[in-house]
Formats: sequence, structure tokens, C-alpha cells
Amino acid sequence: MAATAKERQAGEHIAALLDDLGRSMGPAGRDLADELVHSIVEFYGCGLARVVELLRDAPEGTDPLTLLGGDELVGGLLVLHDLHPEDTLTRVGRALDEVRPYLGSHAGDVDIAGIDPEGDGGTEGLTLRLRLRGSCDGCPSSAQTVRWTIEEAVARRVPEISTVEVEGVTEEEPRTKLLQITTRPPDAPGDDVPGRTLPADGTRPAGGAPAEWQPLPGLPALADGESAVYESAGATPLLLIRLPGNLYAYRDHCPGCAGRLGEATVDGESLRCPSCAAEYDIRRAGLGERGHLEPVPLLEENGSVRVALPGILLGTGT
Repeated sequence: MAATAKERQAGEHIAALLDDLGRSMGPAGRDLADELVHSIVEFYGCGLARVVELLRDAPEGTDPLTLLGGDELVGGLLVLHDLHPEDTLTRVGRALDEVRPYLGSHAGDVDIAGIDPEGDGGTEGLTLRLRLRGSCDGCPSSAQTVRWTIEEAVARRVPEISTVEVEGVTEEEPRTKLLQITTRPPDAPGDDVPGRTLPADGTRPAGGAPAEWQPLPGLPALADGESAVYESAGATPLLLIRLPGNLYAYRDHCPGCAGRLGEATVDGESLRCPSCAAEYDIRRAGLGERGHLEPVPLLEENGSVRVALPGILLGTGT
């Protein structure tokens, strides 16, 4: 199919802009601009390759728009050009459905309170307001992990959301905007420039060090009622517990005696420390009479498990 007049004009305009940059900034500026254009073309090439892969492998009868819109990479490109088959509210709902099993254990549940534009006409993105139903008795670590989990899920499915506000979670540090995809180019330097996409393996937490979302390779299979410690060189040991319907992750540390929990006993929905016999409620963010276990954000999907630890890379499993 021959290129349309609009496509030819776009190509000619890009070439003219590169020439202007070369004249105004010299060879170094032109090289940098060429590299930028190459990177953008490569990014869109990855998107096209993903489209071909999805359509080629799609089961018979699959709706192509639904299939493409549900993919993280292709869906983000569709959002960027206002072509996504689902509106923002629908995709927010899907993102929350992904993490509701986790939120059920740490925050009861979550409702959408509203979606508001930022700036004039929403030029700075959208703010998502959520309302938690239920709580973990004010556990600060649980509040932080709830926010991280929500933000990570929303950033992957709804890149036009730049800020998430959660009613019922205490603000402990200044909020950091999510990185996002928008329909305009970046207009300011810094880490939180609208127009950039969120890295595939991470997101920003409410404050402090970034939450590094990492897979857990070599994770042992756990039956309901079983637990295991996952360790990797240089990383914090994690206690993983499988209960019917959910997998839970906690730091391997008893707040009652500062001992490790590798030999802890799982009794129903309770965990008993092997050293001090303190008991903790596994489903309620590790609530116990002698304090809280420290929950770690965990997402389990498509047979893989990822957790978020601030500033810690898990590397490979042992």
C-alpha cells in the first residue's frame, strides 16, 4: 500500500526538523536527535512486532481489539493515540481486579472514588482517587505495600493516570507522581516527566526509595498451608506462605523476638514463630499480639510471581 499524503508529510517534517537541529546545534546535536528518532522508531517497531505475534497466536474467534488492548505494550500505544477500545474507568477496574486478592488480605477492598484531570483540560494527566474498605489496624508497612501494589497495577494498565490518591492510607511522605504515557511530548527535565513510560519491571512508591518489582525465579511450589524462605545473595530473605486462593510474602523477621521464621508453623490462617511462639494472622497483614509482620507487595499472575522491595534487587534464586 502506498504511503498517504499525510504519512509523506510527517516523514518530510521529521527530516526538516533534524536538519534544523543540525544547523542550530551542530553535529553533536544532530547525532543526538538521530539517536532519539532511532529509539522512537525502534520502540514502535517492538509494538508492531508484538501486534503481529498476538494476532498470529490468537485463538480462533478472539476479538482483535480486545486482544491488543489487553497487552501492556500495545495497549499503551493505543492509549497514546486515543485508539484503545476500553475507556479509562474500565481499565482502572481491570487493574484493581488484578490486585484485589492481595488487597483483600491487607486492606479489605478498594473502590473508585473518582478520576479527575490535572492542569488545564487534563494536560498534566489524570488523578485516580480510591477509597479503601477495611484496614489493617493502622499498620504503616501494610499501608505502604497497599499503595505500591495499587500503583504498579494501575501504571501497567492505565498509563494516562499520573497520580493515585488512596483514602484510608496515611500520607507519610510527599507523594511522587507515576510516570505515564500522555498525548504530548515531555516538557521538563527530571525523573517524573510526563510522556515517558514506566519501566516494565518497576514503579515509584509513595515516597522514599523506588520499589523494585522483581520476579522470583526458581520459586518452590507450595501447597496450601505450606511456607518457605526464599533467599538470594545480597537480598532480604522472604517468607512465602500459601493459603487457599493466595500467596503471601513477608520479611523473614519476627517482631516479637527478632528471630527468623523459616521453621514457623502454619496453623489454619495463623503463623507461629518457632522461637517465641508469637502468633500472627497471615491474611491480615501479619497482625499479632506482639506486633506486625512486615508484608511485602506480591503479584502472582500467569504462573509468575513478582515482589516489590525498595532499592533491593533479588537477582537469581537459590
